Amino acid sequence: MRTLLVIYLLLVTLPLRSEIASFELSDIRLQGLQRVSAGTVFNELPVNVGDSIDSVTIRQLIRVLFRTGYFDDVTMARDGDILIVTLRERPAIEVIQIEGNKAIKDESLYEGLAEQGLREGEIFKQSTLERVAIELERQYVAQGRYGSGIETKVDKLPRNRVAISIDIEEGKSSGIRHINIVGATVFEQDELLDQLELKHPTLLGFIRGKDKYSREKLQGDIEALESYYQDRGYVEFRAASTQVSVAPDRRQVYLTINVEEGAKYTVNQVDLVGELGEVKPEQLEALFVVQPGQIFSRARVTATEERITGVLGNSGYTFAEATGIPEVHDDGSVDVKFMVNTGQRAYVRRISYVGNATTQDQVLRREMRQLEGAWASTRAIDLSKIRLERLGYFQEVNVETPAVPGRDDQIDVEFSVKEQPTGALSGTLGYAEYSGLILGASFQETNVGGTGNSFGLGVSWSKYMKSINYNFFDPYFTADSISRGYNLSYRETNYDARNLARFSTDSLGGGVNFGFPLSETQRLQFSLTVEQTEITAGFLAAQEISSFVNAEGNKFLNYKLESSWRSSTLNRGMFPTRGQSHIGSLEVAIPSSDLEFYRVNYKGDFYFPVPFVPQSQLWALRLRAELGYGAAFGSTNTYPFYEHFFAGGFGSVRGFENSTLGPRTQPIQGIYYRDARGDPFGGNALVELSGELIFPIPLVEQIGQIRSLFFVDIGNVFNTDCPSGTVNCFDLSLEELRYSTGLAITWLTAMGPMSFALTFPL
Repeated sequence: MRTLLVIYLLLVTLPLRSEIASFELSDIRLQGLQRVSAGTVFNELPVNVGDSIDSVTIRQLIRVLFRTGYFDDVTMARDGDILIVTLRERPAIEVIQIEGNKAIKDESLYEGLAEQGLREGEIFKQSTLERVAIELERQYVAQGRYGSGIETKVDKLPRNRVAISIDIEEGKSSGIRHINIVGATVFEQDELLDQLELKHPTLLGFIRGKDKYSREKLQGDIEALESYYQDRGYVEFRAASTQVSVAPDRRQVYLTINVEEGAKYTVNQVDLVGELGEVKPEQLEALFVVQPGQIFSRARVTATEERITGVLGNSGYTFAEATGIPEVHDDGSVDVKFMVNTGQRAYVRRISYVGNATTQDQVLRREMRQLEGAWASTRAIDLSKIRLERLGYFQEVNVETPAVPGRDDQIDVEFSVKEQPTGALSGTLGYAEYSGLILGASFQETNVGGTGNSFGLGVSWSKYMKSINYNFFDPYFTADSISRGYNLSYRETNYDARNLARFSTDSLGGGVNFGFPLSETQRLQFSLTVEQTEITAGFLAAQEISSFVNAEGNKFLNYKLESSWRSSTLNRGMFPTRGQSHIGSLEVAIPSSDLEFYRVNYKGDFYFPVPFVPQSQLWALRLRAELGYGAAFGSTNTYPFYEHFFAGGFGSVRGFENSTLGPRTQPIQGIYYRDARGDPFGGNALVELSGELIFPIPLVEQIGQIRSLFFVDIGNVFNTDCPSGTVNCFDLSLEELRYSTGLAITWLTAMGPMSFALTFPL
């Protein structure tokens, strides 16, 4: 009995003997640190030299260090009045390898891991890895990949490091076997199923993937059903529940949507309530799309909300809210109350730009229609964004309007841009039978040094042509958007070198132009060009050329006055998909010139959305038209042949050799090395029409840099005053139009656009 008592007393008093007696701390020594700095540990410890330390304090200190997540083990001991802290660090992540993923990109996976604290160089936590693996598997299940699996492996490396391997078995997307909508009596099943993105399996359904299940698509389809019913008066419609049954092989799912339709309601009364501030109620009531007597439509309610917030936003009420609330009655009617809260009028404190590494801030700032210090206008901010996109300098333009911290009446406008190549550098090296060696180089930059000015220089040398040209354009010559440009050119053309015709031309010219803004989308431009041209007829010159030289002479000094009108509502400067562009010009060689003639041109581009197409913002219809006409007047009898229009080739009627459509010179008989059809001579009238279906290329990421399209081209060159003997010369006639069709692709490279086409003349 005495022995048992002694043992009991020893067990009771042992914990008390292990307690550390209180002492005054004189120093802290750390042991076991490898990557974590001593300063990090000291910053976490809430004690200082001179503090009193006891067992309770030490237990608190151990918990503090464990909470940092840096350590696997923490022990503390006392050496006199010195606290000894021994630490065993958790391993660091040396590398993370992911294999087997296709549906989710590597970049997205690594970004998600980093957000959870799993990235190279970070401290490794097994619990975090397990949590990420579970969440990743849930993501695949949400995509309908019920056979997916995630395996993780952690390999220990020297110096307390680990390598993480994540092996993903994605499995195949489960297909829809059957969709059943239970409780639908008003509309036929087929009519409702047409509203869904998820579809029953079809013979070619695998191409578009409509019969592949995903939770995201299901949620979107439930919202589509709600919109369909509520736009037709069924205010109380709701999807009560959904059931997704997975087949044993996990390859097919059966989907059931249970709905409650409710009754059909007619609008009885529409009211406006809320805090309107300085806004008059009648101004907002005029925006109502919902009217008494109509069948209730959620779409009309939403449209009214957007119109109200849009008008208020344009008046400075950036934080205005408008919500349409239906109140149903037992008699089948519904009252709609629009709750409006204008809030305070907001002002723009600052406009800033991010991403314009090359383009200067002032180039972006001068396109702004929203001013700093002024009311914040949604329309002005959107228009500023559109104007930046039209410059053609940026692949992408985004804008955000965050509220100024601590203020409810100020916002900042933050534009973020992603620049794209604005220059085109090209070189030519070739050899032709008659032209010999061909050398050429050109450079065109539309954003010189980020100033927004454009500059171009081109040089070409061959036996056929020697030329040099220079141009410069400043879109903001004055602060009020008056532009100025000028150009110089010199060209020696020896047509004899190519046996096109026995003549040559030397021309020297220069000009200046000024542009004036008419509106946000229209400009008027005037230019004056002085051009000296000398024609030298050679042996066996074409009859048409000889006749012109005999009648008008061979040396001309012409003063050309040109006026042009430009209008553009295109949504982008490069690769637009919406809007219109029009250019109309009139060029006149004015009296006192050696030749008197005029030239009229029109170019139009029209872009339309493609209806009923998924991702329709990537699709577009384009219609293009180019018309031209020229004629002589005054003392000049014949329109100068060197001012003729030509057609054929890229930018014209594709599928035909460059500039070969239309009239040809009278063939020279007996000259075997000349084209028996005559040489291209052009004409004084041009008709070109094109229709294009622009579509995205599957699996291509840089959609904004590549354009693919199907096209149909129509056009030809005509002459309203055909010279005697000219071949293939016709007055304007629909019967003489030429046709072609095909596929084309244009790629915006660092050296400029590159185009390829597969064409079929019709």
